[in-house]
Amino acid sequence: MNINMSIGPLIALIAGVLILIVPRLLSYIVAIYLIVIGLLGLFGPLRL
Repeated sequence: MNINMSIGPLIALIAGVLILIVPRLLSYIVAIYLIVIGLLGLFGPLRL
């Protein structure tokens, strides 16, 4: 059985739960997300 799961929704789910638990993490999570999206935009998606 193949499990094909996109990483975006998984990261969003984890980030949402962490923000609910510790609201101070919001700025860090947003900053990391923006950095990752920026790097993917510059260098393209990683091929694993």
